[in-house]
Amino acid sequence: MMTAPLRTDDPVRRRLATPGRRFDTHSWLITALITVIAGILRFAGLENPKGLVFDEVYYPTDAWDLLQHGVEWDEKSNSAAYVVHPPLGKWLIAFGEYFFGNNEFGWRFSTAVAGTLMVLILIRVAYRMFGSLVLAGAAGLLMALDGFQLVLSRTSLLDIFVALFILMSFAAMLLDRDHYRRSWQRALDDGYDPDKTPHLPRFVPWWLLVAGITFGMACGVKWSALFFAPFLAALVLVWRSQARRSAGVHGPVVAGILGDLGWLILSFGIAILVYLACWTGWFVTDDGWFRHYRADNGWSEPPVAGALLNLAHYHSEAFNFHTGLTEKHTYQSWPWQWLLLGRPVAFYWNPGGGCGAPSCAAEVLLLGTPVLWWSFIPALGVLTWFGVTRRDWRAYALMTGVVAGLLPWFWYAVQDGRTMFAFYTMPALPFLILAVTYALGAIMTPPAGMLTGDERSDRQIVGTVVAGTFMALVALCFAYFYPVFVGTSLPYEDWSTRMWLGGRWI
Repeated sequence: MMTAPLRTDDPVRRRLATPGRRFDTHSWLITALITVIAGILRFAGLENPKGLVFDEVYYPTDAWDLLQHGVEWDEKSNSAAYVVHPPLGKWLIAFGEYFFGNNEFGWRFSTAVAGTLMVLILIRVAYRMFGSLVLAGAAGLLMALDGFQLVLSRTSLLDIFVALFILMSFAAMLLDRDHYRRSWQRALDDGYDPDKTPHLPRFVPWWLLVAGITFGMACGVKWSALFFAPFLAALVLVWRSQARRSAGVHGPVVAGILGDLGWLILSFGIAILVYLACWTGWFVTDDGWFRHYRADNGWSEPPVAGALLNLAHYHSEAFNFHTGLTEKHTYQSWPWQWLLLGRPVAFYWNPGGGCGAPSCAAEVLLLGTPVLWWSFIPALGVLTWFGVTRRDWRAYALMTGVVAGLLPWFWYAVQDGRTMFAFYTMPALPFLILAVTYALGAIMTPPAGMLTGDERSDRQIVGTVVAGTFMALVALCFAYFYPVFVGTSLPYEDWSTRMWLGGRWI
């Protein structure tokens, strides 16, 4: 005799609730509008300034060499070049050069695409986390109007790609969280008893595997992406144990942990395969640096294994280079300066004419929009408070991204004093912007039960005005500093007035 399936009660449904999957026309219209604005800002005049600026002396050249030889190349010696970053970011730059030529627009095209895509993905992440069109739009606008992200979107460096793929990994993990919780809800609706078997039957976490792909791509651009691995893995484990607790599983942390670890190991295995795929050009040619290191030293070099051992030696040498990099640089800075804009990086400087004044200055300064960046630290305070007092999963999830993106650099600064630059902050930037968005939401929406009736309505009005004023100040600040984000020639006095922290910004 068959029995009717047990239905989840309302409290369980509320605990397992996730955003609906219905196509939301309004949210996608907002997403499209803000993404177009971001795209215009990033592509307009992309070919300026002319020539190679800052570290563009390395990556566009390496990208062009990849198109010609399959590996980075030293034209002077007509042999492979020794480089210390994986190839994927340079292959992405090469994509633009292939279609638009070895020129400023060609080598900056892919970074502009990456910067624009980051705005799109951030809006969707914010909408899924906060369930608010207003907050999702605010997050997208804050990134679109951030000078730091804008400059890196318009310069052919690697850090914008790392940030994009880390953000994509987080977005995929967020979708996996919702998928996992919905699967529990469906299983309970169908009569599944978590007391008997606290594991979901026939469940494949496709989005978690997608996160493995995008994380492997992040590592294929820069190894610093590895800093995020333990933090994001811990976040997955916490989210899954919380879902099991919400479903009524006894001992939710231990129950299902082997399955969670198994899927995480598989996801990381996929990341390794994707990372190795990024080195395809090195594998399929004989010219890459250390490509035949073992054979050149009289050692055996068996198929496949020999190539992997040679690549491992390459990685060992590159790692030694990175850890020993302590050479002083004019624009180097320490992690505790980054959120305070203590030492931005000048990418381009031209004191020539063209501004209509006797003395002119044109600069591209890697500077975050000050009003936005100086709000990061108080926003992190709000995030910490709500994460502790309300155990809000959104607060600690965002804090995890911030910690993963910044904390390891503090360790390196104290441990060996290695040379660092402000653009190392880039992978943490989406989480910092979401932290500000979270704080804006807290200002606009008082906690349920604290206020009633007219008091709550008045508080919401005041909060909305405060948040709106903040957004307007960010926009005005961005407009004011825009000339030094894109290298517009200004009268020297006008340029000087924008150097708010004096010599620290010069």
